[in-house]
This record gives sequence, structure tokens and C-alpha cells, in this order.
Amino acid sequence: MKKVALASLILALFFVSCGTKRGTVLKHPHGKTNTHTASKPGNKGATSTSGLTYIERYKSIAIEEMNKYGIPASIKLAQAILESGNGNSDLALRANNHFGIKCGGTWNGKSVTKSDDNPNDCFRVYDNPEQSFRDHSQFLLRKRYEKLFQLSKNDYKGWARGLKDAGYATNPRYPQLLIDLIERYNLQQYDTAEPKVEVIARVEKVDQIIEHKEEVEPPVPAEEIKKPVAMKIYEVKASDTLTAIASRNNVSVSDLKAWNSLSSDAVSVGQLLVVSK
Repeated sequence: MKKVALASLILALFFVSCGTKRGTVLKHPHGKTNTHTASKPGNKGATSTSGLTYIERYKSIAIEEMNKYGIPASIKLAQAILESGNGNSDLALRANNHFGIKCGGTWNGKSVTKSDDNPNDCFRVYDNPEQSFRDHSQFLLRKRYEKLFQLSKNDYKGWARGLKDAGYATNPRYPQLLIDLIERYNLQQYDTAEPKVEVIARVEKVDQIIEHKEEVEPPVPAEEIKKPVAMKIYEVKASDTLTAIASRNNVSVSDLKAWNSLSSDAVSVGQLLVVSK
């Protein structure tokens, strides 16, 4: 009798063991292991895959423009990230326009209309995003931005403040927003220092280009080609959540994440967020 009971117990344990294994197989039919590491909550420096992918895609053209005109690659990339939402904005997707440049000046290429200052404002359409990056350089080659080109190619802080002072942006926090983005993504690694003699030679070359443009282009206020960036910036408070911030500003959580290159809903006290476009 004891032998029968012992055999029954062993048989029962066998079936329980099989059932457990069978449940594991059904839960993970392909034996895959999740190796994704979640972002730590409250990590102010967290980056999103889309932001990193965008940088990887366009860093070479930003460096090329820097070497040609002296605009820090970090500045150009940070401005593009902000103004195109990592390339996800309507203008970037429809028109390859990553800097919101309008049809003013001598533009005679393709165009697209979009509600902005007026219901049917005209924006430039580029064959590819690279053309947009180059046209952004040409946009900055104007008298109002002339002093910026006297700065070194690795002075991203000077450029960030100079752009605001020259009227590129109306938001008083615009320089700090650019600097925060540059340092979050370590974009300054793409900038290069240069000897004083090279700075002088480059400044003279840029001055000649600006003077030539002044002669051949009709006088068009910069605001008609590209209105100053007027983003609304919000500083995160202790009780804030991304959902609450989105609701308060009548925007979606997904837009906030795209505009600020966030990979999760986590925010931290003191963090600066773009809450309007």
C-alpha cells in the first residue's frame, strides 16, 4: 500500500513539473529574452532613439556646413532638432524643410502652403533634407547675423546667445534651450577649434559672401523668410507629470515627447520643456 502511495506521489510531482515547463513554453514560445533597459525615472539627460537617430543621420552635413561657414555643427543640429521635432514635423515630412524657412527672397523652387502667420503661408520645398541644412546656412549669411561668424567654430554658447540677440528667436530661454540640447546629446563633440588666423580668414570670406548677397538679392526682411522662433518654454515643478503638462498646454503627450526628445513620460524638477510650436 505504501509503495502504491509513493508511486502516486512521484507521478503527481512529474505532471506538476511538466505543467510548469509547459506554461513557460507557452509564455515564451520563441525563447526570447527581453534585453531592453528602461530609462530611469527623473533622468533629465535621457535621450530618445529618434533624437539619436536624427543626429546620426545629419551630423555629417552639419559638420560640412561648419567647415565651410563656421556655424558650429552642434548649433545647427540643436536648431534642427527643435524646429523639426527630430524630423517629425509636418514641414520636415512634407517638404524636407527642417528649419521652417518661407518662400521669400529669391526662392523660385517648389513650395507648399501651410497656416502660420497667415492661412496660406508659402514654405520652401527641398528635394532632400540636406538642401534644407544648406539653405539654413545661406539664411544666416545676412547682415543681422554677421557678428556671429566672428566667433570660433567651437563656441556654441556664444552662438546660442548671439542668435537670440540677432533676432532669430523671441523666447528669452531660447539660448539655454539650445545649450541644454547640445549638452544632453554631447553635440559639442562635433565642433572644432580653430587658430585665430583661420578665424580671420573665414570671417573675411563670409563678409564677402554677405556683401555679394546684399547686392544681388532684393531687400527682404528676415521675418518674411522665416519668422523668429517663438517657442513657449515650461519649467517642470515638483508635482508635475507629463500628462498634466500636456493637458495644461492643450497639446498631446506624444508631441511633448517629440519636441523635447524624451524617451519616456518621466520628467524632473527644473527640466525645461518646449510646450508649443
